[in-house]
Parts: sequence; C-alpha cells; structure tokens
Amino acid sequence: MKFLLEVDMGEDAFEGKAAEELGRILRYWGGNLRHYALTPGDGEAVHDSAYREVGRWSVVER
Repeated sequence: MKFLLEVDMGEDAFEGKAAEELGRILRYWGGNLRHYALTPGDGEAVHDSAYREVGRWSVVER
C-alpha cells in the first residue's frame, strides 16, 4: 500500500507561507489519521487554514 498526500500550494505557495501552511496540514492530518483504518480506498480532502480545499490524502494499492 501507499499513503499519498497531494497539496496544491497555488501560484504563490500559500502567499509565501508554504512552510507554515504545510506544517499545519501535516500536524492536523498526522493527529487525525488514527480515526481511519488506513486501508486502500481511504482518503479525505485536505483544507488550508482558510478552509479552502487544496488537496487530498489517500491510501492506494501499489
């Protein structure tokens, strides 16, 4: 299996704050993953701090 995380940082890399925004996304989902079985097909939309959908995480077969 593979865990995939794809985040679109937009044209300006989160208004020049890519490290902060990506860190927040990773912290949030790192803590939230315990609620999932993490089997192929699991996944959710990923949102930035303004609650805009900016990507997705998923578990897929190899």
